[in-house]
Amino acid sequence: MSTERPTGEIATALALLGSATVLGGLALALKSPPPAPKQAQRGLARFKPGEDVPPVDRQTVVRSAQRLNRAAGTLALSVFADSAVEHYRGSFHNKAMVTPLITSALSLVVSAHGHFDRRRGAHIARDWVYAAAGLTGLLGTGFHLYNVAKKPGGVTWQNLFYQAPLGAPAALTLSGMLGFLSERLRNNASDENPTILGIAAGRVLGAMTSLGLLGTVGEAGLLHFRGAYHNPFMYLPVTAPPAAAAMLGASALGAAGRPRPLTRWWLRFTAFLGFLGCVFHAVGVGRNMGGWRNWRQTLLNGPPLPAPPSFAGLALAGLAALGLMEDKPDA
Repeated sequence: MSTERPTGEIATALALLGSATVLGGLALALKSPPPAPKQAQRGLARFKPGEDVPPVDRQTVVRSAQRLNRAAGTLALSVFADSAVEHYRGSFHNKAMVTPLITSALSLVVSAHGHFDRRRGAHIARDWVYAAAGLTGLLGTGFHLYNVAKKPGGVTWQNLFYQAPLGAPAALTLSGMLGFLSERLRNNASDENPTILGIAAGRVLGAMTSLGLLGTVGEAGLLHFRGAYHNPFMYLPVTAPPAAAAMLGASALGAAGRPRPLTRWWLRFTAFLGFLGCVFHAVGVGRNMGGWRNWRQTLLNGPPLPAPPSFAGLALAGLAALGLMEDKPDA
């Protein structure tokens, strides 16, 4: 009896799920209200820390929320593609392995909807989807940790290298958290300084994004260490993003209201690095036996293509946080 995987059936199912995601996103986008008219004052002028300036205008808050929607969507897309490949490699032996595909696809849809939504106020459907994505990521992290711990030897380097990755479901949690915080940001009134749980929104987002970057660096460092850093470019994901996290964290804890051009450009470089990593991983897949002509095998065994964009998603969230901190002394 043949033991080959039903490649055609699973590929068709994944294609249908991806198509449903795109069509759902387009449908929600078409239902979005027309863009609000541009205000004469698009942003606040630069100021010195401590100056008495008017509150952040409505459009500044909404634009920051839209940036967070884009960040959550980028992470959701990365998780959707990564879990599709990795769980297919595991033959979907556990029925729950389809859950992250569904929740990440829904997170991608509502993120697209949030990107086009210029209204103030949280959207209940987006709230529920983002909460479900965050919960799914937490449960997935627990399942992956259990999978590693039950192997002979328990939590060892060998098992961490080759068993279920802990960072993949954590990225889905980050997607849900960023999206959920974007809705909290939309709930701020236009005549108030934006806050989340009573704390300045820019500081909350900056601190959380900084920690998320460090966690993603840990996952990249583990897998690149497995690859013995045979390519010097493999050091970039474990050097540039930590610097961005440090600068963003310092901005969140330091004096607010000051322009931070170096931090902004470093976050942009981190975002670019996330997409550049896909190119390097594609080259790595092509170097496996059979190259891209044997993509059904090399795509499963080569470096994961969807993983690097996680850096891009977090960098986008960092830019949103930085915008809020620069636009308002206490934000």
